[in-house]
Amino acid sequence: MADHEQKAVTADASSGDMIFQPILEDGVFRFDCPPSDRDATYPSLSFINSKDRETPIMSHKAPLYTPTFECLFERQIVKIELPSGTSFYGTGEVSGQLERTGKRVFTWNTDAWGYGPGTTSLYQSHPWVIAVLPNGEALGVLADTTQRCEIDLRKESRIQFVAPSSYPVITFGPFPSPTAVLIALSHAIGSVFMPPKWSLGYQQCRWSYDSDKRVLEIARTFREKGIPCDVIWMDIDYMDGFRCFTFDKDRFPNPKSLVDDLHQNGFKAIWMLDPGIKHEEGYFVYDSGSKSDAWIQKADGSPFVGEVWPGPCVFPDFTQSKVRSWWASLVKDFTSNGVDGIWNDMNEPAVFKAVTKTMPQSNIHRGDDELGGCQNHSYYHNVYGMLMARSTYEGMKLSNENKRPFVLTRAGFIGGQRYAATWTGDNLSNWEHLHMSISMVLQLGLSGQPLSGPDIGGFAGNATPQLFGRWMGVSAMFPFCRGHSEIDTIDHEPWSFGEECEEVCRLALKRRYRLLPHIYTLFFKAHTIGTPVAMPTFFADPKDPNLRKLENSFLLGPILVYASTMPGQGLDKLDCTLPKGIWLRFDFDDSHPDLPTLYLQGGSVIPLGPPHQHVGESNPSDDLTLLVALDEHGKAEGFLFEDDGDGYEFTKGGYLLTHYVAELQSSVVTVRVSKTEGLWKRPKRRMHVQLLLGEGAMLDTWGMDGEVLQIMMPSEQEVYKLVSTSEKYYKTCLENAKRIPDIEGVSGQKGVDLSRTPIELNNGYWILKVVPWIGGRIISMMHLPSGMQWLHSRVDINGYEEYSGTEYRSAGCSEEYNVIERKLGHAGEEESIMLEGDIGGGLGLQRKIYIPKNDPKVFRIDSSIVARKVGAGSGGFSRLVCLRVHPTFGLLHPTESFVSFTSIDGSKNEVWPESGEQFYEGNLLPNGEWILVDKCLGLGLVNRFNVKEVFKCLIHWGTGTVNLELWSEDRPVSNQSPLRISHEYEVIEIPKL
Repeated sequence: MADHEQKAVTADASSGDMIFQPILEDGVFRFDCPPSDRDATYPSLSFINSKDRETPIMSHKAPLYTPTFECLFERQIVKIELPSGTSFYGTGEVSGQLERTGKRVFTWNTDAWGYGPGTTSLYQSHPWVIAVLPNGEALGVLADTTQRCEIDLRKESRIQFVAPSSYPVITFGPFPSPTAVLIALSHAIGSVFMPPKWSLGYQQCRWSYDSDKRVLEIARTFREKGIPCDVIWMDIDYMDGFRCFTFDKDRFPNPKSLVDDLHQNGFKAIWMLDPGIKHEEGYFVYDSGSKSDAWIQKADGSPFVGEVWPGPCVFPDFTQSKVRSWWASLVKDFTSNGVDGIWNDMNEPAVFKAVTKTMPQSNIHRGDDELGGCQNHSYYHNVYGMLMARSTYEGMKLSNENKRPFVLTRAGFIGGQRYAATWTGDNLSNWEHLHMSISMVLQLGLSGQPLSGPDIGGFAGNATPQLFGRWMGVSAMFPFCRGHSEIDTIDHEPWSFGEECEEVCRLALKRRYRLLPHIYTLFFKAHTIGTPVAMPTFFADPKDPNLRKLENSFLLGPILVYASTMPGQGLDKLDCTLPKGIWLRFDFDDSHPDLPTLYLQGGSVIPLGPPHQHVGESNPSDDLTLLVALDEHGKAEGFLFEDDGDGYEFTKGGYLLTHYVAELQSSVVTVRVSKTEGLWKRPKRRMHVQLLLGEGAMLDTWGMDGEVLQIMMPSEQEVYKLVSTSEKYYKTCLENAKRIPDIEGVSGQKGVDLSRTPIELNNGYWILKVVPWIGGRIISMMHLPSGMQWLHSRVDINGYEEYSGTEYRSAGCSEEYNVIERKLGHAGEEESIMLEGDIGGGLGLQRKIYIPKNDPKVFRIDSSIVARKVGAGSGGFSRLVCLRVHPTFGLLHPTESFVSFTSIDGSKNEVWPESGEQFYEGNLLPNGEWILVDKCLGLGLVNRFNVKEVFKCLIHWGTGTVNLELWSEDRPVSNQSPLRISHEYEVIEIPKL
């Protein structure tokens, strides 16, 4: 028998309290179902050392909260009940709101291009929740399973995990604060790798800079315009036919020469590597991998071949140490071209032309015993990207042990921060995604991954000048800072949106570079202690419930960054909610309505550097600035970490960690070094101390670093005058700032506007979002009782569309619609919207979407093609038309979803994804109803329709999607004979088998 088959669960009981053992350190507990199940669990791939999870420790503490379990249908359901008023966070890389209460996500790494706030599976999996209790204490909970796991937080104050049996649950705490929970978590899963300092500068990317000449042109423009930047990225088109570890001979004929030129201008170069290796004899990577027997296998033992960018591809089995070593050797050779960093993309792994968007779960990985041995893909899917990043990281380390590797990965698993940074994937160029990027970066930090950021300006679609400038202002404060945009979009470099936007970008990035000593110090702390770099605002006071839902501000240590993420609303129109205590605003004489407002917490000292164009310009003798904000007791403290900025000498004492303190006594503020660590000698440099007084006012003094510096405090009346003058100056700066034009131009491919706000219909059962400006499309159908997003799409593709012809793209799918009637459902009235679009030839496509007041569980759509100005010469009839309703539903569980219906002739039908495309006509037509069933959820989306109006039904299975289409008859239309299709949707429970 193959040992990849699921281990049998031998539990003596099917439900009850889980049993615990203390592990790792005081306050950390492992919970299992009855003892016999403990032996059925697989090794931990999240822990640094799997043995730590298996080894009990002596502890006098007992857990405060004990999970309960239930085993049903080979699935283990774990629940933890917590006090009322508990707030939930974490859950890893997820979209949507910061506070996760009411949400449900599924850990299944997914190529989620164009995701939205309701998407339930993205590129990474973190089966992890932080519960912040009403008293400010926090509890961390990890479901330590690599398999698909449902994290259900929809019931207030209850955490529920559902995953295949059998897996342990690890709890951390309750500890006094969320920070303490994350420190304890890092002792289990490790902390972030120490990034090279250059990787914290601004980075510019594009799919794709199509030649070495274009790359050098981009680099030269950054320097000419004085916009800070440290890295240029090479996307997939640098390769020869998308073959990894190769270079296009025409466009990138001499990569080593290109990198040398970039280095001379202060830039690093990062290059992409995907896991899909072209299935082609004679291609050296394929040949050597085949010789090493490196490929993932199908169930029959032959190599799996799937379609990706190069065409047919095989995939390295990174679960085997021999394959990781083989890949690492390829990476080592690759870096000899001057490669400074590597970007692992498409490593969910993404597979084209597959319903599931990935490889079959039946594929076989011949994994090492310490990882779980030989298993099918369902076991290793979520860790595939992390293991690829690990192999890439190890290969870079092999190439030069005196440099720290820099790897960026799209797919990952909890613990993956040990090897790679990440970004938030293929986001959209719209205000919703700008706003959501803050929560996404924070959520990753709360799940152990502090080195992350979004594609600035949005990956898909065209940013507007104000959107791009605002996004740069926010992202310049994120841990990872990279601009990146999709092929066929307009240019998205900082100078691409006009002078006003360019200046905002320049100011924003100069801010970042001034704060780099502080950000680098925060990463040293993250690496050595396990704390996040960017933290939610409520970390300043976890007891304050008013801070827990704030999504437009965040902390960088003691710095509070407050940003505006709404169009047209600059910071001059934004009220900032501050935590209790002293918070003093500061800037760099660069205040602007499109830049975030910065505050420093009282009691803090932070280091600042000069606004260089790139990290390589800095040196230890640069002037050092200390920004000081005293607390209510007249004291402040902080520290600065310094080293070479690369390599590992800091692990051998080759660094300088300076602790600075400031204290007010007898009207004199004294600033001094309180203690130091490390073997580095203090550089001989000037030090500039800036003492914040409030509203941007400050006192300052100069001296030498290491000396005691003093500032005389003026009288209270003089301080008041300074603060008042500074406040007036700040307001004048905002009023006189050269603002980015508020032009909402084209914001999508092919003229699609992604920046407008959809119309929302909401009745307590359903929330629908409709975009009148392109196809009148429904882009979102959220069923509130189940929390299920049955339909979610990008604005410019998919969703619910209608056509006026039988060809795939025809009139009606892209025209702008007018809203001709809108009812908001006030005073118990029916909530509805009526849309109409001109589809040419005197015809209009009309649609009414409404939620009946007498049946709120459903929503209805009445669609018709109507004749408006059909000429008499045609006999009063239009051209031949067909009304085609075309909704695209995303499948949460593609292999467990099917369509069920009874035909007019009484026959029963179940249509599964492997059936491909199917038409049903005549007596085989569904008898007025068909159901999209998700077996995993036990839910069905019922679509009822008037069978007299529908002449044909089509089921088309796509990559993780299905179309359930209704077609009218094909005929001309007159004023008296419109074409109509009326149908409705409802969600029902389906008994689980």
